Amino acid sequence: MSATIPPSTDSSSKEDRLKQYLLDRAKDGEMYFKSKFIADDVGLSPKEIGALMVKLRNSATELTIEKWSYTSATTWRVETA
Repeated sequence: MSATIPPSTDSSSKEDRLKQYLLDRAKDGEMYFKSKFIADDVGLSPKEIGALMVKLRNSATELTIEKWSYTSATTWRVETA
């Protein structure tokens, strides 16, 4: 039996899925990533991730999210707050 939750089209569940992924990955320290490299892990397109990162930057109090650099795609820096 699988514990995988099927992807949903509901934007709040997409946001929650991305937030949980970031919390899990950043729990041991900061992480840097480009949306295109985590898209398959969270079941979202890089464009969706970019839009959600802007929302999470303002709403996720458990995370510190920064646009770190831009070289062919935005690199994000995330750490737990």
